[in-house]
Amino acid sequence: MVSKNTIEFRVWGRYALFTDPLTRIGGEKCSYHIPTYEALKGVVKSIYWKPTLIWVIDGVRVMKRIRTQTKGVKPQEYGGGNTLAYYTYLADVEYQVRAHFEWNMHRPELMADRIDGKHYALAKRMLERGGRQDIFLGTRECQAYVEPCEYGSGAGELDDDGELAFGLMFHGFDYPDETGVSELHARFWRPVLQSGHLHFPRPEECTERKFVRAMTAKSFEPGSNLKSVTQEPETNEVSS
Repeated sequence: MVSKNTIEFRVWGRYALFTDPLTRIGGEKCSYHIPTYEALKGVVKSIYWKPTLIWVIDGVRVMKRIRTQTKGVKPQEYGGGNTLAYYTYLADVEYQVRAHFEWNMHRPELMADRIDGKHYALAKRMLERGGRQDIFLGTRECQAYVEPCEYGSGAGELDDDGELAFGLMFHGFDYPDETGVSELHARFWRPVLQSGHLHFPRPEECTERKFVRAMTAKSFEPGSNLKSVTQEPETNEVSS
């Protein structure tokens, strides 16, 4: 049974590219074999997000066999040139995801916007219509699609594969607006896929981190640059 503030959905696409953002600045790119926490959080935020809340990814289920495909691409070079690079993507991907939202306690100025029933109803409605924004799997060229599902339902191609470990892997970023610290840190962990299921530790449970740079949180002011959840439309219309 789905608990309050939890959504479950299916996301799928022709390609995915899950990489460590700290090492993918240029040159060749090769996808991890499984989604990162940060990439799935990006998917959920494209479905529905407000600075009042923080999405927590509980788990992902890999529904299709892990396949890769290498393609030659010509990345944009701001200094000119026509360099050919090879990107290794995941091909023909499908996942089931379970996530829930919690209040962002580092945003006390948004306390009046903490109306869980409203946010939950909006999140479900946006999920049913395929997301409020375009959905991508890791990078913009990997367009994807979402729809509601029951997490754990149906047969997956990795259900009988047992345990598969992946070593050290990028988990996600600690952003100042979610930590209250004016620094950006990258988190890492060591995932183990169990019969196609991957349970994510919460961000604060990750013990391996790397300082990236100093960073300040964006300021939000209700009525100025933030619309209250009570002002959202009650229909399937997408508000600006």
